[in-house]
Amino acid sequence: MFIDYYKILGVNKNATPEEIKKAYRRLARKFHPDLNPNDKDAKRNFQQINEANEVLSDPEKRKKYDQYGADWEHAEDYQKAGQYQQQQAAWSGSEPYAESFNEEGFSDFFESLFGGGGGQRRAYRVKFRGEDYHAELHLSLMDAYTTHKQTLTVNGKNIRITIPAGIENGQTIKIAGHGGPGRNGGPSGDLFITFSVDNMPKFKRLGNDLYTTVDLDLYTAVLGGDLIIDTLDGKVKLNIKPETQNETKVKLTGKGFPVYRKEDQFGNLYVTFSIRIPTNLTQKQKELFKELSKSK
Repeated sequence: MFIDYYKILGVNKNATPEEIKKAYRRLARKFHPDLNPNDKDAKRNFQQINEANEVLSDPEKRKKYDQYGADWEHAEDYQKAGQYQQQQAAWSGSEPYAESFNEEGFSDFFESLFGGGGGQRRAYRVKFRGEDYHAELHLSLMDAYTTHKQTLTVNGKNIRITIPAGIENGQTIKIAGHGGPGRNGGPSGDLFITFSVDNMPKFKRLGNDLYTTVDLDLYTAVLGGDLIIDTLDGKVKLNIKPETQNETKVKLTGKGFPVYRKEDQFGNLYVTFSIRIPTNLTQKQKELFKELSKSK
């Protein structure tokens, strides 16, 4: 099925690489599944945007796409077929067909056109690339946080892949040569894996940044003090300033998510404080609060 990548990115066919890049970034932010949790089509739109950018941002792929449309991935096969047709035209009208057929370099189509099965004929077969396979792999947020290996079973074969830390939700990677087998000795297709990364109840990921909400008791919020919180990289101690207000946000630099394929680079962790009002107060505690309210 033909997919108009230019229409998906909202650019015309004469768009410059910079215009394509800007359109992709704008749409990727707009349709990121994490920002559209109630839109059931957001994930599919995000995948199509990534696919369109992968093709149109690559000069060679874009050239093939512009020329062959939906069949751009089989451009080499069409080019070979075109070369063969030129050879066929060059031979047409010449006398010694039988001798010409003995030479390798003609396709099965040529043989079938003039009658096949001759014992002296050795036909050249046009090589066709195998079909691309598409798969979806679900990861937890902790899985995506660290580089690790996983074994997949594709078409009855086990494939062990390394998943880099920082893989994005909705991101697609290509495993070359692990798609369907080629025909007539042609190369195998590729395997495209789209990742579905789930957020954790405690942490929400947006790009390379993490967001979490932490309970803060009233006394520490008023008087200040130390608070131990969880991060994906372990526990850290925060110093709470006196008179911290509800929904105060603090940024922990470098405590977010690893940047994809950027070693030792991390996003930030943003912590929002939710102040808890004490319950089950004793009579003495209530009286103290009353005294405090009078002093106000």
